[in-house]
Amino acid sequence: MTGTARRRYAGASAAERVAERRRRLLDAGLEVLGDEGWTAATVRAVCGRAGVAPRYFYEAFDDLDALAAAVFDESFDGLAATVVTAIAAAPDGLEPRVRAAVSTALRALTDDPRRARVLIVESHGAGPLADRRVARMRDVVALIAGYGREAFDAPPSAEPLLQVTATLLAGGLTETVASRLRGELPGDEDDLVDDLTALFVGTGRVAAARAARRR
Repeated sequence: MTGTARRRYAGASAAERVAERRRRLLDAGLEVLGDEGWTAATVRAVCGRAGVAPRYFYEAFDDLDALAAAVFDESFDGLAATVVTAIAAAPDGLEPRVRAAVSTALRALTDDPRRARVLIVESHGAGPLADRRVARMRDVVALIAGYGREAFDAPPSAEPLLQVTATLLAGGLTETVASRLRGELPGDEDDLVDDLTALFVGTGRVAAARAARRR
């Protein structure tokens, strides 16, 4: 048997098999966390859904916390990329871009209950998901602040207020989506998008006016 033949099994190299097992574990991790929550997550449960022997779990992840963090980050990055793409495709102007961001984020989460549970619900408990939520919320604040600087041509002196405003909007949107997912905010989704858009735009304009008065 040649060296190449020994390094391949069923047409896949060793590295490809490792990557494929990791992919299956990530998908299974999303299923377990999204269907049953963090308290039900175990290495055995994830491996059972993935169809991967438990001994291979630690080939891909140091522990269950590392898997949970990876599932969270992958879900977050996918959502963020979708929102940024929607903003880029929106018509010029503050309100259309805000509407694109809000509607895309809200609908992406409500259409994907498993990812929504990982990102919004389970991350408000204890454990690695809570740690990732805190870390990645900084990315949301930075994204909102970046668009705010561009939309209002914010000077350096406005940076403290810009950060406060971005933090307020990021936290408010997250809690609003969480309430919606729990069924605490019934009503038409289009109306909710309209309201959130108006509140985002209005808050931004108030903050910009306050910053201008402080110059």
